[in-house]
Amino acid sequence: MSFEGSESYVVSSELQLAVNAAITLERPLLIKGEPGTGKTMLAEELAASLGAKLIQWHVKSTTKAQQGLYDYDAVSRLRDSQLGDIKVHDISNYIIKGKLWEAFESEERPVLLIDEIDKADLEFPNDLLLELDRMSFHVYETQQDIVAKQRPIIIITSNNEKDLPDAFLRRCFFHYINFPTEKEMQKIIDVHYPGITKELVKESLEVFFNLREVNNLKKKPSTSELIDWLKLLMSDELFQQDLINRNYDVIPLLGALLKNEQDTALIKKLGFPK
Repeated sequence: MSFEGSESYVVSSELQLAVNAAITLERPLLIKGEPGTGKTMLAEELAASLGAKLIQWHVKSTTKAQQGLYDYDAVSRLRDSQLGDIKVHDISNYIIKGKLWEAFESEERPVLLIDEIDKADLEFPNDLLLELDRMSFHVYETQQDIVAKQRPIIIITSNNEKDLPDAFLRRCFFHYINFPTEKEMQKIIDVHYPGITKELVKESLEVFFNLREVNNLKKKPSTSELIDWLKLLMSDELFQQDLINRNYDVIPLLGALLKNEQDTALIKKLGFPK
């Protein structure tokens, strides 16, 4: 198995090397980078390019590691026992498989995405160490041992909101996705909008990258916001021409790029671009 990117996903040589190294080492690939750099999309494109099943586990602040293995629905079992349902005699009826269980029982090698792991509490990564090392876990309620039929390709993403434990980091192959350069961003735009005019690309990229350089922005515009902004510009000839001819006091459709009132007020105060 090897990953070379795809027609719809522009991948750097460094990221390509990291993905293939993680596959070879059979270690989870930990991907960090600011929002909008394509971390989640990497797992989707990797699965598509390899013809593998994609299993997605989107982590929330309330997510516990145990949920990735299984949940025991004791409440439903109690209710069914009160109703006299005969299925209460088989406890397996109340075991809900988690995403790791789903990945472990897959006949073909799947891609498992553990998305935004840094949203959960600090114990979450450590609670997964044993299972990710051994590729197995024990179900205490049914006394089953679940062993992976195929070692899944594991992609773990983080927005760097909090530090991850050293013991967890040692078990991963790490790659940080740098924000695309202007040349790389042109390739990304070409993938999304092959018919876009050179003039619009030139002016929009200049505004976009200059905007990202403004000090004190709470949230810099990301790749996904640039793509959305271009889509809006392409749908309105008047805004296109205003941008290309620099005929504006405020950046056209600024709300597609900036996502809070403080940043919008700052840009207007600075009179950007001057």
